[in-house]
Amino acid sequence: MAKESIIARQRKRERLVAQYAEKRDALKAAGDWKALDALPRNSSRVRLKNRCQVSGRPRGYIRHFGLSRVAFRDMALNGIIPGVKKASW
Repeated sequence: MAKESIIARQRKRERLVAQYAEKRDALKAAGDWKALDALPRNSSRVRLKNRCQVSGRPRGYIRHFGLSRVAFRDMALNGIIPGVKKASW
């Protein structure tokens, strides 16, 4: 489990990205780089990190499910994720 402060920081970045998305796109299209530099740094999409929605773990992220490999395995074995079962051959 990631620290609460790290998860809160990520959520703050997500809010800022959503808030400034239209403004950033308009400034980029206009080529106004000075005004773009004046915006908060955390409003840039590249500063976001893929994190597990359950635990906040940054590594082993499975994009399709939005979970880390550890949380995915636990949920799959408990039958929480429909259509997923352990492979055996």
